[in-house]
Amino acid sequence: MKAYIFPGQGAQFVGMGKDLYENYNVAKEMFERANEILGFRITDIMFNGTSDELKQTKVTQPAIFLHSVILAKTKSNDFNPDMVAGHSLGEFSALVAAGALSFDEGLKLVYKRAMAMQKACEAEPSTMAAVLGIDDKIVEEACQNIQHEVVVPANYNSPGQIVISGSEKGIDFAMEILQNLGAKRVIKLNVGGAFHSPLMEPARIELESAINEVEIKKPICPIFQNVNASGVTNTLEIKLNLIKQLTSPVRWTQSVVNMLEYGANEFIEVGPGKVLQGLVKKVDRKIITKSL
Repeated sequence: MKAYIFPGQGAQFVGMGKDLYENYNVAKEMFERANEILGFRITDIMFNGTSDELKQTKVTQPAIFLHSVILAKTKSNDFNPDMVAGHSLGEFSALVAAGALSFDEGLKLVYKRAMAMQKACEAEPSTMAAVLGIDDKIVEEACQNIQHEVVVPANYNSPGQIVISGSEKGIDFAMEILQNLGAKRVIKLNVGGAFHSPLMEPARIELESAINEVEIKKPICPIFQNVNASGVTNTLEIKLNLIKQLTSPVRWTQSVVNMLEYGANEFIEVGPGKVLQGLVKKVDRKIITKSL
């Protein structure tokens, strides 16, 4: 069974999607439609911009979404998923590719999400750190024991790799504790703020009203959502999980495990980069992975 997986923020690169734009009429139409919806030529930044321009949250998130969704649509003869999942932002790409959200509504939501997250980041100094080579439970307990600052597990990426998220002081404090507890490496990430933490609550509230206004259709296959790592087809449940996503951890490791239990024997990454293939391989080296 084929599991199609969609990457999140961080997978972007200058030139992404240019080959699709130049070689497929349907891709060109979708990119131009996106320029119209967004009110600026995102294609100019994606194809010929600088890394710094592409790194802006308001550009990065819609850019990765566009690359992933348009790739799935232009390769539609091959796109026959038994299940889908997306890492953080990638969940929106997965929903559009699986027919649960329209392209226009998906892009508008992603742009609103990016702008709301940017605003939340600017409101309070916050950050994230990757913690490597230590048991998830030790990380969870360390975060729980920090009472005076916000620090939470944000991304369960693979066995032995978890990302924590919170206030700048809280993350600095947690990094020191986790190094003393035996983590192999603790690396502060170059991100705009504390994604997938309670500090994203203002963005979640802003996004909730937008999500409630869109129509979610029954997807063509189960989508393993970040919040509960379970395969979901119920439209109301999909919507509720999307609303919770911004302030809840990305349970990627558990999603991969559950997709394997559901019968997945091949994982196909749809979008820029190969980050997710690497994370899947860390769950089980024998899994077949490839890019669409």
